[in-house]
Amino acid sequence: MKHLLVTGGAGFIGANFVYYWLNKYPEDHIVVLDALTYAGNRTNLLEAEKNPKFEFVHGNILDQPLVETLLKKHNINTIVHFAAESHVDRSIHGPDEFINTNIVGTHTLLKASKKIWLDQGRTDHRFHHISTDEVYGTLGPNDLPFTEKTAYAPNSPYAASKAASDHLVRAYHETYGLNTTISNCSNNYGPFQFPEKLIPLVIINILFNKPLPIYGDGKQIRDWLYVDDHNRGVDLIIKKGTPGQTYNIGGSNEWANIDIVNLICELIFEKLSGDPGLAERFPDSPASKNINPKVLIEHVKDRAGHDRRYAIDAGQLIKKLDYSPAESFETGIRKTLNWFFENEMWWNRLLDDSYKCWIEKNYIG
Repeated sequence: MKHLLVTGGAGFIGANFVYYWLNKYPEDHIVVLDALTYAGNRTNLLEAEKNPKFEFVHGNILDQPLVETLLKKHNINTIVHFAAESHVDRSIHGPDEFINTNIVGTHTLLKASKKIWLDQGRTDHRFHHISTDEVYGTLGPNDLPFTEKTAYAPNSPYAASKAASDHLVRAYHETYGLNTTISNCSNNYGPFQFPEKLIPLVIINILFNKPLPIYGDGKQIRDWLYVDDHNRGVDLIIKKGTPGQTYNIGGSNEWANIDIVNLICELIFEKLSGDPGLAERFPDSPASKNINPKVLIEHVKDRAGHDRRYAIDAGQLIKKLDYSPAESFETGIRKTLNWFFENEMWWNRLLDDSYKCWIEKNYIG
């Protein structure tokens, strides 16, 4: 039986992981530690809180005494570390938070783990660190996808902070023998994703008849991974991965940003123009007036340091741990779109006046 501490479990990927794990391993115990910053939402975990095997703790990964208390009190033997500042645009305008949370916060967790596990002689533990493909930098149009051997070349403060945290995790394995694993994933999408990210932002802006500003030509390419395919990969790494190893998790779904936006426009046009009830719920959307939402697309000046292409080679995970993604982008995006239509109350609560202003001033990329 595992006793898990999931950091950042009220965020997008963390909350999905909690539900995935509770459903697959009902005998295990999960404690979520989350600071509930702007992207952490405790309502993401309302269903989980009905489960007696689940507990939520409002706190910060920078609080080492709190982390140590949780590790001891709940007999934690597995840490799954999602907590991070993760939005590139925010890191460009305010990098300090990214350095503090992503680097210092990760180091605080590592110090607590060493003290409670290694210094007490406990060997049955695992520290799994969630990272990103952005640590590898950018690819040219004909370059082979990133592998675990690709040299790090981060181009944004966010990517640099994640690269530094990866190195710290690896160092604690090599120096002290902490049982660590790292996963570098491609772009996630799915339920509960905060509306500053590309896919939910496009969906919501279309429904509210807001512009869809696209950086540059919009041909920046990303490898898209449905969130529960990510969770399947993390599950395999925790259960079967070799301590000290890094595993790339990808969806084998390379799409240009502009193509994703066009696809979402088509899907929403299809749904609203064919469903009077939905059109009545979202009367401002062009699709409700039988107009394709593509009319909202605007091309704007590209952002600084914008990586042109990411692509993940998940061959090691596939060959050694028998991983395979269950969703194509076409199936995953339909699931995601349906979730946003079925959970309007969830995302509408996030759209206060200040946040609406933020959406209108920021670009998609």
